[in-house]
Amino acid sequence: MEDAVSKLFIRGVNEFNSKNFYDSHEHFEDIWTNYVIEDRLFIQALIQLAVAYFHISNDNKNGAISLFKKTISKLDNYIDSDKLILNINDVIKSTHESYQHLQLIDNMNEFNWELAPKLEFNHDSSHR
Repeated sequence: MEDAVSKLFIRGVNEFNSKNFYDSHEHFEDIWTNYVIEDRLFIQALIQLAVAYFHISNDNKNGAISLFKKTISKLDNYIDSDKLILNINDVIKSTHESYQHLQLIDNMNEFNWELAPKLEFNHDSSHR
């Protein structure tokens, strides 16, 4: 991963882990829009995941459900693929659990934020 992309990716991961989902999506989108990268689909999945959680915080249940569906269809392709995110299987599991939980609640204030995963950046990926 080239240095500029790596820096943006790390910023996106850090913002995501701080639950600054809008800012996280901005960093990932910058990569997706402005750089030619090997796995655009994975970056797009992270953009959509960040926006799904942003929609929850913004009381937009339909938007969150729609984006979780799109994210899951992409992330499920990355089971056991820890090239960029070491705990990818945990992230995928958390994404499914968040989606399922979201469908069961009526009030967005009831969302269990402990379901939102932490992303563990694979520091070795920045040297590949």
